[in-house]
Amino acid sequence: MQSILGIETSCDETGVAVFHPDQGIVAELVYTQADHAAYGGVVPELASRDHVRKLPGMIREVLDRAALRPAELSGVAYTAGPGLAGALLVGASVAVGLAQAAARPAIAVHHMEGHLLSPLLEPRPPRFPFVALLVSGGHTMLIEVSAVGRYRLLGETLDDAAGEAFDKTARLLGLGFPGGPEVARLAERGNSDRFDFPRPMVNRPGLDFSFSGLKTHTRQLIARTTPDDRADIAAGFERAVVDTLVVKCRRALRETRLDQLVIAGGVSANQRLRQALDTALPGQVYYPRPELCTDNGAMIAHAGWHRISEGKDDGHIAVRPRWPLEELRAPGQAAVGSRSSRNARS
Repeated sequence: MQSILGIETSCDETGVAVFHPDQGIVAELVYTQADHAAYGGVVPELASRDHVRKLPGMIREVLDRAALRPAELSGVAYTAGPGLAGALLVGASVAVGLAQAAARPAIAVHHMEGHLLSPLLEPRPPRFPFVALLVSGGHTMLIEVSAVGRYRLLGETLDDAAGEAFDKTARLLGLGFPGGPEVARLAERGNSDRFDFPRPMVNRPGLDFSFSGLKTHTRQLIARTTPDDRADIAAGFERAVVDTLVVKCRRALRETRLDQLVIAGGVSANQRLRQALDTALPGQVYYPRPELCTDNGAMIAHAGWHRISEGKDDGHIAVRPRWPLEELRAPGQAAVGSRSSRNARS
């Protein structure tokens, strides 16, 4: 055995995968829900219904691809939080039920720990300790990572996360959802030097972020320009976000005296961000492959393998829609104290 089945249902992606410590990702499926685009954002009830509809068949197909029966698994890992409560409950219920039927432990996984550890799945993984930038639609955080479960929050967003700012800017520009890829595509045709954009909080000490002012600046700029200027606005906005993230990452490495940076989460797939970090920190930056940047079952299975000793088979189902990452503990150890989180969204 040793194979772990991972189930991810924290938001609008249904992810299922099998991970083996010697073979890596053995089989994987991800289904991205499309119905939310018409509403400009994720509708929790629709997300939950889609998870119910897709999850059983995806589990069967992934196990078939891996040539495994449930009883041959070492455990079933699932995202217990943070995320949408209804969506989390779907995955948790299925995972705990499957684990009970197979007499295997069910392993509750923190969604952001899944992202945080995903670069360890790559052929060139980082070594502990390192600084991690977790950046997506719901969170923008800098974390000092000493080992699995040993995390110290260095800085986080005070308002909008970077991915959330991308989504809101996309709506202002009349683009689709999710906004990050749409803004990036439009920015490819634009001139990022044409309009001036602020770099929020880069001239202040500390490692916190704020993107609401940048969003407001963009809205006001759009109001006094024409649709022909949209590509230049998208390019300027994207560059401002990227520059801000790069400044904060370099500062975090300097303050912690570490020399490795991990970047994970949906926004880590942004090519301008990757290029800028590679230029600023050559040879020091580690990413997951693009398909592991967005929510997926492989990262949950992998994180579950690290925490298999904490698995339970008592049938208890519990999820935490808000779950600060720094409340986690190293496997087999007491929780490590750290600064409290102001933003525990997924």
